[in-house]
Amino acid sequence: MILNHLNMEKDDYEILRELEEAFERKDLQFFKNFLERSKNYPLLLRVHSVCMLEYIGNEETVGSLCKVLKEDESPLTRHEAAFTLGQLGYSSAVPALVGAMLHDKSPIVRHESAVALSSIGNELVVPDLKKAIEDEDEDVRNSAMIAFEYLTYLQKKRETASRAVTAKPKIRL
Repeated sequence: MILNHLNMEKDDYEILRELEEAFERKDLQFFKNFLERSKNYPLLLRVHSVCMLEYIGNEETVGSLCKVLKEDESPLTRHEAAFTLGQLGYSSAVPALVGAMLHDKSPIVRHESAVALSSIGNELVVPDLKKAIEDEDEDVRNSAMIAFEYLTYLQKKRETASRAVTAKPKIRL
């Protein structure tokens, strides 16, 4: 573990203040730029910036969050990116979430990616969830199973409903 990436220094608190101010302004461009250059920042700053996007993000942030999901060195930051992508609910995040669910080295990232996929509600990921049900980690298997069952339920509900279900799925593990 690289300690200088975990411990905040005096200048880092100024950056944290800037993050908070950008959050108050709902400045998406600030966060997109920050995420592009945040690789060497302390964990708190990276995680905090990703979490803030749950409340101010839109589809414009999906690419930046997907990059964090794929490239950040911290499983916690990648986990938060998966969570935020699920909360935002854009189908454009599905390929990155499927990739993380099936291939990320961290079980917490694979687990959260499965949950995020169920939150997005795209039944096209059901075959990928079947693969994740075979994961070596029990929590990942259980999350994939729950997501699989929920999306299967939604698919059946949509097929039998007289009108399309338009509400965003409400699931949280």
